[in-house]
Amino acid sequence: MINEEVIIETIKKILNQLTVAFDSIEIVEENSHPIILIKTEESGLLIGNNGEGLRALSHVIKRIISRKFPENKLQFLLDINGYHSQKIETLKNKALMLAERAITFKSDIEMSPTNAYERMVIHSMFTDNKEVETVSEGAGKTRRIVFKYKG
Repeated sequence: MINEEVIIETIKKILNQLTVAFDSIEIVEENSHPIILIKTEESGLLIGNNGEGLRALSHVIKRIISRKFPENKLQFLLDINGYHSQKIETLKNKALMLAERAITFKSDIEMSPTNAYERMVIHSMFTDNKEVETVSEGAGKTRRIVFKYKG
């Protein structure tokens, strides 16, 4: 079993080495996976441009923790001051709008490219939808979701 205290201490050590002050680190249980929420006044340093810093920090933390717990495949999300949660909420709203557009115009509507996690979130939103289906098209950084009208 993975010890949450060890994970939090590991993250504290990393943030201290980066000389980033933080207010708190907590693990919030969600439906599909835990979210590690870091609250800090220096969020811009950690999030970076378009979340690139957050993705890199998340990758490093996952690698360190997976070495400490090699027997467990730990899945979690790293969030800083709710940035990730807010981004996913905005993404969901955009997906709903594009799906409505596909229904209204009875045609395929493409979304701008997204990462694998974001595509998974959107696909899961429309698994039981009777009017629209979602498919991923493209490769690499240009991979995107297409909303297809079922008619």
